[in-house]
Amino acid sequence: MANWTEIAKLEDIPKLGARVLKMDSVDIALFRTATDEVFAIKDQCPHKQGPLSQGIVHGSSVTCPLHNWKIDLASGEALGPDEGCVNTYEVKVENGNVYLALSADDVAVA
Repeated sequence: MANWTEIAKLEDIPKLGARVLKMDSVDIALFRTATDEVFAIKDQCPHKQGPLSQGIVHGSSVTCPLHNWKIDLASGEALGPDEGCVNTYEVKVENGNVYLALSADDVAVA
């Protein structure tokens, strides 16, 4: 069962930008859209493992900085004609705080 863990303040994630949360087994990119929606996905493009956190956010997608693949932030799916998928994580914002649903196996690195 997942536990909600406070991981950031909304203001810590730049609009149309990202912040990286380093975990024991994976780096998670937190993205903030122009309308203050927040998404959490694995910080690795399914194509050539480019750092999605360094990509350009537009609408609710991000463009990989290496080869311009577009990834939907909600589903993690590559947008056509490209094919592939990246892991997504449940995230919510309450009172300006960002929470991530973490399983008992996930441990944040300081």
